[in-house]
Amino acid sequence: MVNYRSDASSAKRAVAEIEAGGGRAMMVRADAADPEALRTLFDAAEHHYGRLDVLVHNAAGFVRGPLTAATDRDYLHAFSLNAHATFVALREAGRKMRDGGRIVFISSAATRVNPQGEALYAASKAAGEHLVRTVARELGARRITVNSVLPGPTNTDGFASASAPVEALIAQTPLGRLAEPADIAEVVNFLASDAARWITGQSITVDGGLC
Repeated sequence: MVNYRSDASSAKRAVAEIEAGGGRAMMVRADAADPEALRTLFDAAEHHYGRLDVLVHNAAGFVRGPLTAATDRDYLHAFSLNAHATFVALREAGRKMRDGGRIVFISSAATRVNPQGEALYAASKAAGEHLVRTVARELGARRITVNSVLPGPTNTDGFASASAPVEALIAQTPLGRLAEPADIAEVVNFLASDAARWITGQSITVDGGLC
């Protein structure tokens, strides 16, 4: 099940790729910042497929600028998408996932480097990572693994539209380029596989050595 909030074309491409690989997929529109919509999404997945095997939680809300310029609304937006939505997703997955399932939370390397202008984003993603580590202990008896992936600067539409010093970031990265989405996806795919059955409660940075 591929969820999206506004980018239907990307969701359609993801569904097409899954089906081309021999899988089954459907796209659903739900706002991760809406707890009721998230609960409905998990109910729909359970109803349609009969069980929940893997969750990749990849919602994010960006708020950039100095902390002294941030508003209460900025704070609530960042923590709603990056922390509260993660809490709801982990709770619902913990209730519905089969024993031996996999949960992967997409956090950010910003929680490690504390970039200027991203205090709310980094803090709210860090809150999600702490939830992951605790839930990993709680679900361990059911052989459910729960991990975080922390991408560094990645060549996506969202990153391209940000006012980030791209060339400076590339110069600081030992591997000498931005990440491509496939670089991150392959790590997620590994964590969702049986090969990662002995890895849980971890935050894995995927940033080409930037941190």
